[in-house]
Formats: sequence, structure tokens, C-alpha cells
Amino acid sequence: MGGQYRITGDKYPRMRRPRGRRRLAFLVLASVTALGLIGWGTLQLIDVFTGGGDKAAAAGPKADCASTASPSATASATSTASTAAKAKALLKPGQITVNVFNATPRSGLAKETADELKKRGFRIGDVGNATDTYDKKVEGAGILLGAKTAAQAALPVLNTQLSGAQLKTDGRAKADQVDLIIGTGFKNLTTKEDADKALAVLAQPQPTPSVTKNSC
Repeated sequence: MGGQYRITGDKYPRMRRPRGRRRLAFLVLASVTALGLIGWGTLQLIDVFTGGGDKAAAAGPKADCASTASPSATASATSTASTAAKAKALLKPGQITVNVFNATPRSGLAKETADELKKRGFRIGDVGNATDTYDKKVEGAGILLGAKTAAQAALPVLNTQLSGAQLKTDGRAKADQVDLIIGTGFKNLTTKEDADKALAVLAQPQPTPSVTKNSC
């Protein structure tokens, strides 16, 4: 073209993109986002009304219980093993030799007691009056005296025969030889029936129940 409409130079007028395309792209993106949110909300409502939320809530405590089951089982097994070890260490009446000493003014009490213990299966050693260390100085039912190792072997077994006796240990070596020192508060031995029941419980003790904070 010539004349006054002729274009000269290296600059051209800028061409702007139509605004309609931008608006269309924005509307499409907004529609997709809105549809996604509506779909997610619909799924949540369906989950609530069909009980899915309750199942999830129920699964939570079960998971917690499962996580605490292992320590509880370990503690129970440890308690059972400890109980079994203590029961195994106990001696039977026929394995225990009892020396019976009278620390009271009542004569003949040591022999009577020794004879009754013999009937119940215990072996009898020395029988007589207590030494000056204990003579007329034991106010309770009596004292059961033995080695430190007898505390888990012979003394608990003999203790089933005399209620209220005091258990003490000394430096002797033999765990199967113990002393029964009769005190001024002594009346008689535990009845054989009650003593037999106590022996049965002692031989088969119940393990200590474990305490758990969470319950399933």
C-alpha cells in the first residue's frame, strides 16, 4: 500500500489475545475443582450413614489392645515362671527335720508337739528345753528358726503347722533342718485338716494377676 497508509520501520502494533479464552479456561478449572469437592463430600456422607466411621472407631481400641497384649503376656509368663520356681524349691514334710524346743514353763510340751509333727510326716531331731537365749523369752506362739536357704524351702512348710509363728534365719548350713521354739503364747498346732489345706495351696500357688490400664 502506498500513500499515507504505508507502513514503515520494524515496529508493528501488538496483538492482544482474546479475553474470552482465559475466562473459559478459568471456568473449566473451577468446575473440575468443585466437582472433586462435591464427590469427596458425598463419599464422607455415605461413610457416616453406612457405619464406616463406627468401624474405624472400633478398630482403634482393638489396635491399642493388640499393642498392649504382648507386654501383658510377657509379665504373665514371668510371674508364672517365678511361681513355679518357688513351688519347686519347697521341701516335703518327710524331707524336713524339726528340732522342737520348749521355751515355756509348761513341762512336756516339746515332746507332745514333736509327736504330733511326726504323725504329720515330719522327721524329728532334738527335743527338749530351749537354750537360755530363748527360754521364757518367746512371747508369741513360737519361733521357726533355720538357715537362710530354708526361708524358701523348709520354713514355709513348717509354718503351715503353727499359726502366728515368727520366722527367723541364722547361719546354719543345712536348709532341711529347722527349729521350732515353742513360746508362751502357744496353745496347739494348727489342726491337721487346715494344715493340709495350707500345704496344698503352698505347693500350687496362684500367680499374681497382672494389672493392665487398657481393657479390650
